[in-house]
Amino acid sequence: MTSKQENSFPFVILLAEDEPADAHLVSLALRENRIATELQHVLDGREALEYLRREGRRFATAVRPDLILLDLNMPRMNGREFLAAIKSDPALCDIPVVVLSTSEVDRDVRDSYRLGAAGYITKPLDIGEFVVEIRQLSQYWLSLVRLPENR
Repeated sequence: MTSKQENSFPFVILLAEDEPADAHLVSLALRENRIATELQHVLDGREALEYLRREGRRFATAVRPDLILLDLNMPRMNGREFLAAIKSDPALCDIPVVVLSTSEVDRDVRDSYRLGAAGYITKPLDIGEFVVEIRQLSQYWLSLVRLPENR
């Protein structure tokens, strides 16, 4: 089995994160680990849905992501609301969503999986640990699993 990178297709990640520092950390961790991805960033669940549905001029040419990294606590439309919306949409429900949250509350973890999350990662406070977690996450999604081809 070959990964998407081996087939020279770009691996696209959509990051829904309202905190600029956390978004920067994800981008930094991908660069630190030399992970060749196209990272698209939106600020909340509503923008994420607009991106996925290619609504408005800003997202008219948006590329369907292979993976969504999702913060739970965002304004306008939070991660839970976004998960419910995407997983009930037949055109989008097959895109894997991994929650990246500071919350260690078991209810948040359970609710995320019940709503269709493919994974849940608690953001560590240590930057070095965060870089390692992003590397492990990327290795899993880019090399190990088989994803459906973009439509």
